[in-house]
Amino acid sequence: MKIAVVDYGMGNLRSVSKALERVAPQAEVLVTSDPAAIRAAERVVVPGQGAMPDCMRQLAASGAREAVIEATRAKPFLGICVGMQMLFERGEEGDTPGLGLLAGHVPRFPQSSADGRMVGLKIPHMGWNEVRQARPHPVWEGVPDGSRFYFVHSYYPQPAEGTMTAATCAYGVTFTCAIARDNIFAVQFHPEKSQTLGLQLLSNFVQWRP
Repeated sequence: MKIAVVDYGMGNLRSVSKALERVAPQAEVLVTSDPAAIRAAERVVVPGQGAMPDCMRQLAASGAREAVIEATRAKPFLGICVGMQMLFERGEEGDTPGLGLLAGHVPRFPQSSADGRMVGLKIPHMGWNEVRQARPHPVWEGVPDGSRFYFVHSYYPQPAEGTMTAATCAYGVTFTCAIARDNIFAVQFHPEKSQTLGLQLLSNFVQWRP
């Protein structure tokens, strides 16, 4: 099995690739921006850290954009952090167009809220938090509902269709932190930084047959 970790100059590539190698020692894990290599892989992972405008610009500059779009339509696909956010139509950060593959946008956490829920909460949202599964999915196999995963972000996905939401998290506001549609699974948190349960999720992705 070949797993492509898309390298577009952003993201925690080494941690993601090492975690995949650990859960899938039989697989060839390739960190690459080569469209041909991405197309040849059986599974595609798009991680991402940093500002969405930079991520979208770098994805286009790397030459991998079209291959990533093709992967979301044809093979098991995992988006992590900005790799999830870019799937949507638009991000509030820099008013940036995403890939437009999923209906919805990516707003920023509010600085304050009328009901006071954001009082005392720092942005970015950084650290461990509970993930509440919205529905069963093969990628959740062996991951108990309410498990804690590691987050680092100031923006979050807001899908136009509630049926896409695979999990939510509460940080002042309750937000979608995982989405699932057909062959796409994507998370706002970082499984590669989330110890045993993060590795379980990655192992499930490797074995997933959508």
